[in-house]
Amino acid sequence: MENVITQHITRTPGVCGGRACIAGHRVRVMDIVGWYEQAGYSVEQIIEMFPGISRADVHAALAYYFDNVEEIEGDFRSDQEWARWADANLPSLIPPELKAKALGELDG
Repeated sequence: MENVITQHITRTPGVCGGRACIAGHRVRVMDIVGWYEQAGYSVEQIIEMFPGISRADVHAALAYYFDNVEEIEGDFRSDQEWARWADANLPSLIPPELKAKALGELDG
C-alpha cells in the first residue's frame, strides 16, 4: 500500500508549503479531505472540479490522511492560526460596510 500511495501523493519542499499533495498537481491532501470529509463532496464531484486528477488520486489522498491524521490535522490548525493572525493583523481591502453585509448574509 505504501508504494501505491507514493505513486499518487508527494511532499516536496517549496511546493504547497511542503504539504502532502496529489503528485504532479498543487491539490493538497488537506484540500481533498476538506471537500470529502467536511463539505460532503463525492469523489466524482472532486474529480469534476479537477479533471487532471483521478479517482485513484482522491482515494490515495484519503488513505494518506487516515494514515497520517495528526499531520493533516496539524496542517488544518496551522491554516486556521494563520487566518486568525491575518484577520487580526493585516488590513482588509474589503470596505467595512461590504464585509458587514456579507457576514450578515452568511449568518442570517
